[in-house]
Amino acid sequence: MVSLLQEIDTEHEDMVHHAALDFYGLLLATCSSDGSVRIFHSRKNNKALAELKGHQGPVWQVAWAHPKFGNILASCSYDRKVIVWKSTTPRDWTKLYEYSNHDSSVNSVDFAPSEYGLVLACASSDGSVSVLTCNTEYGVWDAKKIPNAHTIGVNAISWCPAQAPDPAFDQRVTSRSTAVKRLVSGGCDNLVKIWREDNDRWVEEHRLEAHSDWVRDVAWAPSIGLPRSQIATASQDRHVIVWSSNADLSQWTSTVLHTFDDAVWSISWSTTGNILAVTGGDNNVTLWKENTEGQWIRINYESGTAIQSKQPSHLPHSHSQQQQAPQQHQQQAPSHPGPSSDSEHSSNLSNSQLSN
Repeated sequence: MVSLLQEIDTEHEDMVHHAALDFYGLLLATCSSDGSVRIFHSRKNNKALAELKGHQGPVWQVAWAHPKFGNILASCSYDRKVIVWKSTTPRDWTKLYEYSNHDSSVNSVDFAPSEYGLVLACASSDGSVSVLTCNTEYGVWDAKKIPNAHTIGVNAISWCPAQAPDPAFDQRVTSRSTAVKRLVSGGCDNLVKIWREDNDRWVEEHRLEAHSDWVRDVAWAPSIGLPRSQIATASQDRHVIVWSSNADLSQWTSTVLHTFDDAVWSISWSTTGNILAVTGGDNNVTLWKENTEGQWIRINYESGTAIQSKQPSHLPHSHSQQQQAPQQHQQQAPSHPGPSSDSEHSSNLSNSQLSN
């Protein structure tokens, strides 16, 4: 059964673009076109615990780090900056680090799995992806950039889980090991790309082509040790596509989850990776679950029952290509994510703690 748990009046002075719960689901961070980030207790209908001011433009997204590093939150903005905040208490926040080496709006941020350390990926309208790594012993940050990741601009970024398949689920695996660092990105070139760290640089490992318009969000599903991997992608073409791969991530196949009535802006997996939340320009939030036959069904809000999507199970002509050098595009990268209306871009989901 899906039910409403809490409503919070953020008292932002402009549109709220994103909201994210921390690891424990206790603190809620919101960000807005008013340039601020606000922190709330998720289970109490009260005023903001803190208001974080440091951006000079709309703040598009926030992301929490793993609590082993403390209470750390990242925010990204139209002002081209990424700010990493740290708190000693939910009410007391200071600026830990500021990164301003992008030439256009920074649209998405995502912290890596904690096994990799305190590492943050940033996606920008300048077409590049930055990977920021903190030496927590000395408090020094190192930045590496993936230039020309997507022509026109990068809208979304998401990390691959660190855990490899568990031998209990796959007899071909003899031991549990930490996986290679990988990222998935979505851009204004309608492409989804998978990046792999190779020594001191990032290389394009796969290029997934199926969307016919800008890719607005990407989300790599959490791993519970099963010998497969899944990525969900959302686009202005009104499709959500779920990409599936075997344990070695060598081949990817696509399945159309659903064709929606309007552009799809945001997607988010449950912590166990078995439920996907979708929201977009139709002003609805829908929850989807894969059945035992590999079909995606919608969980009905009122009754908790499941409704099968009337979609073809596989998208025709979708394919994965090995790395190709992206051509230089003559069009100027947009300075912000560029939704057709502000109300559409406001429908963003929390990146964590969906109920199972």
